[in-house]
Amino acid sequence: MARQALPVTADVPAEIAAGLRRLGLAGPGPVRGEPLTGGVSSDVWRVDLPDGPVCAKRALPRLKVEGDWRAPTDRSGWEARWLALAADLLPGAACRPLGYDADGHVLVLEWLDPFVHRVWKERLAAGDVDVPVAAEVGRRLAALHAGAARGPLSEWEPARELFASLRIDPYLTATARAHPRLAPRFAALAEGLATAAITVIHGDVSPKNILLGPDGPVLLDAECASPGDPAFDLAFCANHLLLKAVWRPAGRDRYIEAARALAAAYLDGVDWEPAGGPEARAARLLPALALARVDGLSPVEYLDEDARRTVRHAAADLVERPPDGFAALTARWLDLTSGEHA
Repeated sequence: MARQALPVTADVPAEIAAGLRRLGLAGPGPVRGEPLTGGVSSDVWRVDLPDGPVCAKRALPRLKVEGDWRAPTDRSGWEARWLALAADLLPGAACRPLGYDADGHVLVLEWLDPFVHRVWKERLAAGDVDVPVAAEVGRRLAALHAGAARGPLSEWEPARELFASLRIDPYLTATARAHPRLAPRFAALAEGLATAAITVIHGDVSPKNILLGPDGPVLLDAECASPGDPAFDLAFCANHLLLKAVWRPAGRDRYIEAARALAAAYLDGVDWEPAGGPEARAARLLPALALARVDGLSPVEYLDEDARRTVRHAAADLVERPPDGFAALTARWLDLTSGEHA
């Protein structure tokens, strides 16, 4: 796992050190490392062990956002389980887990050198929009969904509560409160997500959780893993590309092209149902998620107030008049966010 490290070497928190010792990865002496930045849900450290560095993370009961957003700390266990599943289904597509200490909710992951594993969000923010990379993200995501759909889903049922607290409530329920006129549509989307059991989804497929390594994209941070609708993961990821098209208007066509490539590659890998099903559901979900990223509990940090108004206008229109697929969605997004309509 790779995140930006703060330039400080220190004793790691006692809870993480204790978890490493229970796993047999650290001895009784001091455990040193560097705190990492980039996330809001966990205390994350690079830890220096005798055999080399690892990444250790411990889930926080209250997320580091402006609103009061809380979630059970046992979500780290479901993340460990999803990463192990991904390693079996498509080796290299996700960060490899090295151990999980259930007593302290400490998850230990392989260390991925940040000099060769770049965060996709940083590349996108710099205007480096590699369309084939987006397509490969879609291809790998579809392969993981397809493999998980063939396995037993009942053992994942207890994770639904986590998905509700980490995704449905802060994104859909909170945004519905800010937009009462759209509340019935948000309620219908929330109900569909709460009851779906098509495959095991990651739940947080965001560019900040994708590293671009020498062997392709690598997924991180599966704390929201749950049985659910795979359309959520597709919509969640593509949404970030559409938001960046508003943030960086000079490159908006390239961001939209990347979103289309992501969706096309993903839909080409759908084998558990006709591809039109997840496409239509994702096209309905994405505008609601876009509105949530300006008026929910987890707003994106990079949009200024003008851009937020543009997103709010476009997303609300698309929630009220849902598109039937990605071609219609992206075409209308371009139209609604252009200068004369925004």
